[in-house]
Amino acid sequence: MAQTPLGRGHTESLGAGKAIAVLTSGGDAQGMNAAVRAVVRVGIYTGAKVYFVHEGYQGLVDGGDNIKEATWESVSMMLQLGGTVIGSARCQDFRTREGRLKAARNLVKRGITNLCVIGGDGSLTGADTFRAEWSSLLAELVKVGGITAEEAKKSSYLNIVGMVGSIDNDFCGTDMTIGTDSALHRIMEIVDAITTTAQSHQRTFVLEVMGRHCGYLALITALACGADWVFIPESPPEDDWEDHLCRRLTETRLGGSRLNIIIVAEGAIDKHGKAITSDDIKSLVVKRLGYDTRVTILGHVQRGGTPSAFDRILGSRMGVEAVMALLEGTPDTPACVVSLSGNQAVRLPLMECVQVTKDVTTAMNEGRFDDALKLRGRSFQNNWNVYKLLAHIRPPSTKSGYTLAVLNVGAPAAGMNAAVRSTVRIGLIHGHRMLAVHDGFEGLAYGKVEEISWERVGGWTGLGGSKLGTKRTLPKKYFEEISANISNFSIHGLIIIGGFEAFTGSLELMEGRAKYEELCIPLCVIPATVSNNVPGSDFSIGADTALNTITTTCDRIKQSAAGTKRRVFIIETMGGFCGYLATMAGLAGGADAAYIYEEHFNIHDLQVNVEHLTEKMKTTVKRGLVLRNERCNENYTTDFIYNLYSEEGKGVFDCRKNVLGHMQQGGTPTPFDRNFGTKMGAKAVAWITGKIKECSRHGRIFANTGDSACLLGMRKRSLVFQPITELKEQTDFEHRIPKEQWWLKLRPILKILAKYNIELDTSEKAHLEHITRKRISLESNI
Repeated sequence: MAQTPLGRGHTESLGAGKAIAVLTSGGDAQGMNAAVRAVVRVGIYTGAKVYFVHEGYQGLVDGGDNIKEATWESVSMMLQLGGTVIGSARCQDFRTREGRLKAARNLVKRGITNLCVIGGDGSLTGADTFRAEWSSLLAELVKVGGITAEEAKKSSYLNIVGMVGSIDNDFCGTDMTIGTDSALHRIMEIVDAITTTAQSHQRTFVLEVMGRHCGYLALITALACGADWVFIPESPPEDDWEDHLCRRLTETRLGGSRLNIIIVAEGAIDKHGKAITSDDIKSLVVKRLGYDTRVTILGHVQRGGTPSAFDRILGSRMGVEAVMALLEGTPDTPACVVSLSGNQAVRLPLMECVQVTKDVTTAMNEGRFDDALKLRGRSFQNNWNVYKLLAHIRPPSTKSGYTLAVLNVGAPAAGMNAAVRSTVRIGLIHGHRMLAVHDGFEGLAYGKVEEISWERVGGWTGLGGSKLGTKRTLPKKYFEEISANISNFSIHGLIIIGGFEAFTGSLELMEGRAKYEELCIPLCVIPATVSNNVPGSDFSIGADTALNTITTTCDRIKQSAAGTKRRVFIIETMGGFCGYLATMAGLAGGADAAYIYEEHFNIHDLQVNVEHLTEKMKTTVKRGLVLRNERCNENYTTDFIYNLYSEEGKGVFDCRKNVLGHMQQGGTPTPFDRNFGTKMGAKAVAWITGKIKECSRHGRIFANTGDSACLLGMRKRSLVFQPITELKEQTDFEHRIPKEQWWLKLRPILKILAKYNIELDTSEKAHLEHITRKRISLESNI
């Protein structure tokens, strides 16, 4: 792990003499504890004092025992807990100036001038008001003798940084708020459970999810489960929606489906602002169609349970960024929100975000629903457009005359089926004939190809593994047969969904073009592998599901040691030479070390880790977790590390080891993987349709340029098509990994949160970005 303690660097003295208070306010959200833990540990690491404020703003006003200094150990074992351990409350007192005076006095008396608030827009607006009034509050306190002039001078300005904790994902300027992903996990667990009972009885289920003013949860749920209809506040249905809905339900039943699912956001309205309730929908379906219909209102279940891996990592990353933003703050920096855009941490001016969030509500109240959708941001609009395509458009009667084939290559990954479903359905909407190839390139060579229909892929979004079957076989030795079958089935374009073999196999097909002109057709690779090792994409379909499986298993393993004496667990993860799963699961599971191939380690590093754990066991924390990527080092095997730790830990701790194996590839896909697969499939078909038309000459397709074979990848903030030949330069073929990997920058956070004395690389600092600029360009399009 290269964990040699370095000299105390710049970041480790950044907080000297400063004090930070952290509070959670408003509704609770899973992942808040991860954020609190990160603020406490990174704060302490920088040399600052960190205080918990219990019970939100109420605790700030009441003071006393509600404001307590936090220690390293006091945040141990809270990463996997839902809700917020330090408590949250709605607070009327803080809304009054008198309440804010008390709060200011409580902070000044403890020398706290940095406040980190985790909550929704109401909580963050309150924080900004507090900051704006700070100097007048201090002046008043000095006047009435509440504080001394000396104390006021020491606390002359207050820094505020916010993190958004809200399961609704209703805060503008952020891609994801803390808690949203976990809420989607809860919802999808219930939808999957309901699906089985609904199919048994041929039922229609109306599911009401949270989201009074924001339809994000409803929209993503509908995308992830292939719902027949979704009602969201931002885009009310047309006036004759009742007829449309009934026609849609009848069509799916006639198509052979045994169930209908309708998702309703609790704030759903019609064009005239009148509420559309789940009971309204139920009586409509029963009255008009006579279907057996049930309503399920999910309620507070959505806020509950363990946070997902994504929310733990998001909370941890935001916590680190929040501390940095606070400690770098000056009297002139505006209060900011730390947030995530794509996979990058960003800082945004707090009140700009609050303003845009309020603008959405105003637009909806004034019936300007198109504006409301645009203000929600690009990602929300994309999701809405893909949903409308998949749910409300029927394949045209006029055909395009083109045939597309879809295949899965490599090892199975959860979410592959969602990508195939969306590819097939969007292809049919474009008027193409769609073919499914079984067993990858080998199946293409042996002619295991069949036409696939709209109904056939119904219900595929929630299925793990690969319905088409996957093989690791590469195409080179089958060029003759593959070319013959491309010709026999008159295939005009290939969509290849898979891992590293999908990438290398496509490169081989490109090389084969020189000899076999049948291979001169456009092809698109969609990365899908638990290892997340495909060049050209920050994320692959399936990696999120595998990460959640590992994280849940680590939780259970750590829990199994409760009540036993001191114990260290050594867990081996998959990933080939790619350390993504080990690193991210280390962050999400609170690991003490994660050994990976990309970061060289030696016997000295192992020794440092053992000594570190020995020290840790002298505290109140009695458990250790060490992750090892399967190919991180051929000599330091899992057995070797287990034996070493067992020997060195004698009398201090004992060891257990666990090889997780293929369970990481299985399981039901997470909401992220279903949604990601669905969007990737839709985008790939649109691109390949354009390419086929571009390469069409007199009814024949001839594609032999580099840009006619692309990989669709998520890069920082957007989905981009990159010619696969250009990605060759960026690839380490021997180890089957990209030469540069974005997540390696998160490794220092993992080590700091595990109490290693290392320098935090802040060279990639998040700069303050403005979202009003983005809005102006949007308004010019409106």
